Amino acid sequence: MKERLLRDLDEAREYFDRSTRALTEDDSGYAPAEGTFTAAQHVAHAAQTIDWFVEGAFSPTGFSLEFEALDRKVREVTSLADARAWFTRAVDNARQVIESKSDDDWSRPLPAGPILGDQPRAAIFGAITDHTAHHRGALTVYARLRGKTPPMPYME
Repeated sequence: MKERLLRDLDEAREYFDRSTRALTEDDSGYAPAEGTFTAAQHVAHAAQTIDWFVEGAFSPTGFSLEFEALDRKVREVTSLADARAWFTRAVDNARQVIESKSDDDWSRPLPAGPILGDQPRAAIFGAITDHTAHHRGALTVYARLRGKTPPMPYME
């Protein structure tokens, strides 16, 4: 099971990094409309959500539902480089957690609640993949709005 989880996580990282590669530090503050995430904030949000899933999977109380506080932290991010560093740390931490837990740990149910309640803990990785895909898609639109062509995520 661990090998599959690691592979899924590594693919999510690779596709996210490749899809967003066209964006540079100069694009950090770009947002297509007032109130939407900037490019840097999108990456920060994707990173934060990886941390959130991993932490919530092993918390006795489940996932934090303090969404306003989570949003405030993301909106403080102004640098794409800083956001990318957070994303790298989040994935690296998730890899360490995968390695440190047994297959039995990953098969145990998540706490009951509105977020993946009672599903196996390993279900967070499908959610991480889906969530990062959603944000990498939005970021490819940002790149195109900036006159850039994002690379295809599945090949060099």
